Amino acid sequence: MDRAKSFTVRELFDQFDTSSKGSITTSSLGDALAACGAKVPGFKVRDICESYKDGAINFDEFCKILNQVKSKNTFKETIRPIDEKKKVNVNKGGEKSSTWTTHTYVEEEKCAFVDWINFRLAKDPQLIKTKAIPISEEGEALFKALKDGIIMNKLVNDSVADTVDERALNVPNASGKLSIFKIQENQTLALNSCVAIGCNVVNIGAEDLIEGKPHLCLGLLWQVIRIGLMAKITLKDCPGLRALLDEFETLEQLLAMSPEEILCRWVNYQLNKVGCKRVVKNFTNDIKDSEVYAHLLVAVCPEDKGPIGLEPINIQDLTKRAEMVLQNAEMLDARSFVRAHDIVSGNQKLNLAFVANLFNMYPAMDAVEGFEIIEETREEKTMRNWMNSLGATPRVKYIYEDLKDGLAIIQLFDKIQKGCVNWKKVNTPPFKSLGGQMKQIENCNYAIDLGHGLGFVLVGIDGKNLHDGDKLTLGLVWQMMRHYTLAMLTHDGKIMKDNEIIKWCNDKLESAGKTSSFKSFKDASLGNSKTIVDLIDAISPGYINYDLVTPASNEDEKFLNARYAITMARKIGARIFALPEDITEVNPKMIMTVFACLMSVGFSKDQQK
Repeated sequence: MDRAKSFTVRELFDQFDTSSKGSITTSSLGDALAACGAKVPGFKVRDICESYKDGAINFDEFCKILNQVKSKNTFKETIRPIDEKKKVNVNKGGEKSSTWTTHTYVEEEKCAFVDWINFRLAKDPQLIKTKAIPISEEGEALFKALKDGIIMNKLVNDSVADTVDERALNVPNASGKLSIFKIQENQTLALNSCVAIGCNVVNIGAEDLIEGKPHLCLGLLWQVIRIGLMAKITLKDCPGLRALLDEFETLEQLLAMSPEEILCRWVNYQLNKVGCKRVVKNFTNDIKDSEVYAHLLVAVCPEDKGPIGLEPINIQDLTKRAEMVLQNAEMLDARSFVRAHDIVSGNQKLNLAFVANLFNMYPAMDAVEGFEIIEETREEKTMRNWMNSLGATPRVKYIYEDLKDGLAIIQLFDKIQKGCVNWKKVNTPPFKSLGGQMKQIENCNYAIDLGHGLGFVLVGIDGKNLHDGDKLTLGLVWQMMRHYTLAMLTHDGKIMKDNEIIKWCNDKLESAGKTSSFKSFKDASLGNSKTIVDLIDAISPGYINYDLVTPASNEDEKFLNARYAITMARKIGARIFALPEDITEVNPKMIMTVFACLMSVGFSKDQQK
């Protein structure tokens, strides 16, 4: 398998690696092989899985399996009856579909997401008024509820507050009607907002959400929900996480850990507190007997909620035991995502969500004194979200640790400038303990070479800086983001310069009869967002509701304007990563990306005329 193909397989593999730990479960092997073009009958998949007693298959093992089944793939594709116990639904594409004709989704996951949406948005006055909440678990009710884009936008806000200015949403009229054009705008806003918080929406369009394609809707829902659940598993929100480190581990290593790994350590920490000797390494096989959950609930239960006992572990029937454990969770108002059969079957995704929600509600960690909390800056967070939105694999959690082997950076170079990477020069994992570090540094040096090839200014930075997690790494990532943004404005093979963007924007404002203008991306007047709002209205006349634009006489009003401007920009199709604070504080780098993205939308609309 050549290196370019290896990375393609890796990207597909990582879509099924829901734990971000470098392995997939045996239950997802069939779907993962199918995604890589090897459709293997169920009986054959089960035969293969018998060799993996721990229920996990790493990437190297998967590649070996893939090569074997492709070289020996003389069997014909068969259709087998679906096991009703698994509750797997099959969704077939229409006659005009150019994608796969068959997709499956798990009924339990659909029901879990419905429960979560109903719980989190239960008090939303607009949804109550239109009777959009609660959503039924039956049939296609969820996918119909997502059609107008309103719930998806609100769920994005629930996961990352203030991402969407809900005043910009198109809502049904008095008779409950909403035109398809207005629905399309809502879905465009939803998708661009999902991207802004770090979701990968490749191959997902507004039409897919409007049509309610189950596998795409559920995939996007899980990304949004997961981001919200994992957002508070940080040192800032829970300084006590320091206690989860081993003696010789550093805070930087903690920041680089996946949320799944941190949650496993947290569970083991709580189990140790109550004298339970079990050790959790995953949220599949290790939790199936509910014994871990029974002890975990005892460990985190606050005094005013208890007492919670260990009676469930005396029950022999695992399903009944799991139900008793969930009744204990209900005493803590923490019965979310999983039902008894989800625990017994070891549904990794839903059990991960259950544990993450429990952590957010009852971390039960004492603060550790005497160390400095390393907090992710706003710029670092924006860059991380941008990288993840492009499908960085594995998912970037902490820039300075996760880019050390150079692979994610090289992948991103290939995405921002197709064909620029010579994959024969890239060292791929696993990296051996002897010589592995040098292989990673070689990757980092190659990444720097790629940057020079695109004209980046990389004074004083080399591969060793990247590998060491130097703060200079952020400068490289910013130049990559800038190149990606400006590449949308390529004209006659040349990328637009800042002064050309400024001139275009001012000309557009003047031609639309607007009085606002600016001289540079550092112009202090941009802090009130009125120029940005005017440009949006110039590109899409009539879109802006100027009654919602404040005088910007104080910081709160400036923030409202900035959030409204960013939301409306996304609504007309601009993929904006800037935050409201970037505008109010006049961050010239991020403001440049806002105007560049708006200019790209303007170009597109002019071409459509």
